[in-house]
Amino acid sequence: MDKSILKPHERIDQLSSQGIKIIQSSEVFAFSLDAVLLADFVRPNHRQRLQTIDICAGNGAIGLFLNRKLGGQFTEVELQPRLADMARRSISLNNLTERYRVINADVKNIYDYVHKDAYDIVTCNPPYFKSLPTSKKNPHRYLAIARHELTIDLPTVAEKMSGLLKMNGKGYLVHRPDRLTEILQVLNEHRLMVKRICFVYPKPGKAANMVLIETIKDGRPGGTIIEPPLVVGDQEGNYTSQVEAMLHAN
Repeated sequence: MDKSILKPHERIDQLSSQGIKIIQSSEVFAFSLDAVLLADFVRPNHRQRLQTIDICAGNGAIGLFLNRKLGGQFTEVELQPRLADMARRSISLNNLTERYRVINADVKNIYDYVHKDAYDIVTCNPPYFKSLPTSKKNPHRYLAIARHELTIDLPTVAEKMSGLLKMNGKGYLVHRPDRLTEILQVLNEHRLMVKRICFVYPKPGKAANMVLIETIKDGRPGGTIIEPPLVVGDQEGNYTSQVEAMLHAN
């Protein structure tokens, strides 16, 4: 039954800790650990009237991974038609069509589809790398768009995140630590006060390679929490128990 929902060169992967199956393909950008880490970083909220929107949603992984943690309704926004279609079919595969919808659109035009100041939570796993003339980009278009700021950049992400959020709504972002100074400045310019930061390390003794950020729209200055470091693997390359718990059911 599951296989009938697949198109050529697609497979079904699972995040057993959340009871989620997700359609993936090696031909397009697939979700990776950063999506799992961001979903885990989001604070639980089971309010039934909650409104959550995931921008730059890809195949819908982050939103789907939040299905048990958040109540209410989810909106997934993805530019690329093939990924948006995969997200829709994954939603159907998990019997979540009553709670989830997918908008196949450019985030820059999001207000053509949804209202401003309407969401309690906005999540985003944006492209990490600036698109510069000297940038070495993946020749594969799907991967290039996912990794480089070809169709959206950091200021636009912050602008839309702020515009979508209600006052005191929470925005969540995963990005690269080497852009942290810029990220904090851009978020502040768009009324997003940073309240929690967690640095992610690939293994002990290595520099952080990801940063998870929680913001509050029009939040009070100060009170930022630096969470304990999150270490992904040990020296042998095995996942730590903390990450294993995010991935696999007990």
